[in-house]
Amino acid sequence: MLTSELDYELPEDLIAQSPAEPRDASRLMVVDVRRATIAHHTFRDLPRFLLPGDALVLNETKVLPARLEANKPSGGRVELLFLRDLGPDHGSAWEVLARPSKRLRPGLGLRVGEDRLELVESLGDGHWAVSAPDVRGLLERSGRMPLPPYIRPTPETESRYQTVYARNEGSAAAPTAGFHFTERVLEGVERAGARIARITLHVGVGTFMPVRTETLEEHSMHAEHYSVPREAAQAVQRARRVVAAGTTVARTLETRAATGEAEGESDLFVYPGYRWRAVDTLLTNFHLPRSTLLAMVMSFGGEELVREAYRTAVKERYRFYSFGDAMLIRDGGRQQ
Repeated sequence: MLTSELDYELPEDLIAQSPAEPRDASRLMVVDVRRATIAHHTFRDLPRFLLPGDALVLNETKVLPARLEANKPSGGRVELLFLRDLGPDHGSAWEVLARPSKRLRPGLGLRVGEDRLELVESLGDGHWAVSAPDVRGLLERSGRMPLPPYIRPTPETESRYQTVYARNEGSAAAPTAGFHFTERVLEGVERAGARIARITLHVGVGTFMPVRTETLEEHSMHAEHYSVPREAAQAVQRARRVVAAGTTVARTLETRAATGEAEGESDLFVYPGYRWRAVDTLLTNFHLPRSTLLAMVMSFGGEELVREAYRTAVKERYRFYSFGDAMLIRDGGRQQ
């Protein structure tokens, strides 16, 4: 599939700069794959579309205040986005995305206030291994939320860039389909007879980066750590339908279905032609052109129907991207 087939026209004023207030007041487009229909609702209506015995699966990852501005010895500044702990094999090193990175070198010391970091080695494409005595403490003291570049940072947007059920810290970006949930909606889900299951996938920047290759087949995904607890696996196995709250949940469940592993690293890239194994209904936001997320949505709902849904969303002035509105794609994936 050509990457250019993921293009679409979007007026800039439809890019949401803040979440709906309250969160569940956002709009919900309901796309029925079997009937090829598109309907318009509000997110608080979500429980109406769930059935007794369904499993709604949430990603409990919590976003780190992962963006730091550091000073080089020369006085120049470099922005660091902390992506993940590289694990015991790399000591106390973390992988970061550094900008600008052209003049950086291994062994260079950086300062953030009174804290010091050291560049250990280049990992390529602006990614570096850095070490510091207490990275998590440093981020808590000095880090800022890693808002996408199309959102203007304010205290409100930074404080809202987290789901209400975030629990397991480790993401460099938010699972944005979860932004719409409130305690009221979650209670409604349970009253509808659906079971809530919880997994974790720590989101990295690779999920949101545009595809730069000419075809999708040439693109490689960055790996992201996931975990599916036994209770969640059992809920999915017994479910009447599996409803994935977001592309991160969908990728986690599909990775587990393909590998049989409850925990590990997922570099699964889902695009049209993929055979779905685990997910029946997908809740998602409206994504950037040429993104792996849009490729997944087209795989799930069908290319032409998803294109029509996006044209309709623009016409009806839905709000797009991270703080934008939601889409529920029913009976796609493995039901096609």
